[in-house]
Amino acid sequence: MRKLLNTLYVTSQGSYVSKDGACLVVKADDGRKTHVPAGALESVVLFGQVGTSPFALGHCADAGICLAYFTEYGRFLARLEGPVSGNVLLRRAQYRAADAAERQADLARFVVTGKVANQRTVLRRARRDHGDALTEPDRARLDDAVDRLGRVLTALPRETDVDALRGLEGEAAQVYFSAFDAMVRHDDAGRFALTRRSRRPPRDPINSLLSFVYALLTHDVRGALEGVGLDPQVGFLHRERPGRPSLALDLVEEFRAVFADRLVLSLINRRQVSGDGFVTDAAGSVTMTDETRKAVLTAYQARKKEEIMHPFLEETVPVGLLAHVQARILARHLRGDLDGYPPFLWR
Repeated sequence: MRKLLNTLYVTSQGSYVSKDGACLVVKADDGRKTHVPAGALESVVLFGQVGTSPFALGHCADAGICLAYFTEYGRFLARLEGPVSGNVLLRRAQYRAADAAERQADLARFVVTGKVANQRTVLRRARRDHGDALTEPDRARLDDAVDRLGRVLTALPRETDVDALRGLEGEAAQVYFSAFDAMVRHDDAGRFALTRRSRRPPRDPINSLLSFVYALLTHDVRGALEGVGLDPQVGFLHRERPGRPSLALDLVEEFRAVFADRLVLSLINRRQVSGDGFVTDAAGSVTMTDETRKAVLTAYQARKKEEIMHPFLEETVPVGLLAHVQARILARHLRGDLDGYPPFLWR
């Protein structure tokens, strides 16, 4: 159980939420009880096998407290609200921001800044951690990429056009992936080499791993947005297309390098996956074997349980809740409670 931003997150399996006066009571599977004053809550987020009494549901509905239900692994199931909902106001604020060029550019800039800053931090951390083990060419590539990403970060505040921001984001991605190979410390018979980012279809094992983890991450972020009440299809950086979760893709950008890319690199460098765990079909598409896919899923869920210091909240937060926290911060900004949207920055 964790309380963040006036939201109660119940993640312990077998827990039960009931009502006691003006408090919600969370009873853990081992019998321990925690009382939480309901008057201080905006929402309750329940993961997996967590029960709720009818009286707790009724109290939350009367008090305007939203309940959001997810599977244990973060797939959004449903939201429960009383007859009076502020959801429509939040979504209207989201749509107005998406339709106003200046607001759209501001939010897109926040997203790109978070992404590029985190890419740069990942490269700098790799440069520091691997140190003398790096070859001179790899060290030079990392240093050059860090410098070029720094110049992109310097240019971002001056841009007020969304297309220009997309161009800088694309430039940063090209720079970042040009040095990605330098962070791979275990190349299984030359199988783990990234010449370029390829998506549909992935053309090598690294691209196959990246695409799979990005898909998992997008799934989780979309659920977090839906749990807050935002429309995952209306974003600011990514263009709107039918069926495309543009806002989810926006929010994913903050986590690609620090969560997904570092997870893939860890799987390779720790030899948790091997070059033999991939299959190439006649069209050149590379896919994972069932064994490799299982290893990735296991590592993904384990990484979500780790805790990290949130730079804005200045509290430790499980990695699996970061998307939920950022979604709620974004909602607060759109409602006017925060002057700006602080993207998640890894330190």
